[in-house]
Amino acid sequence: MTGSLGLLAAAIAVGLGALGAGIGNGLIVSRTVEGIARQPEARGVLQTTMFIGVALVEALPIIATVIAFIVMNK
Repeated sequence: MTGSLGLLAAAIAVGLGALGAGIGNGLIVSRTVEGIARQPEARGVLQTTMFIGVALVEALPIIATVIAFIVMNK
């Protein structure tokens, strides 16, 4: 893409990636807190699963940023 269209595409990619990650992390953490409130004895398992899920969701904005850099360099 050329010029301003490439910059716009990069900004949209990073912005939507960050928005999606924020929503995803919020859902993951809220459901984990609900699960811990219902079954406090399962806290360790739930937290471990939550951290894995958060790590996977956080990969999305990183990938979006890489795509943005690729778009900007073309």
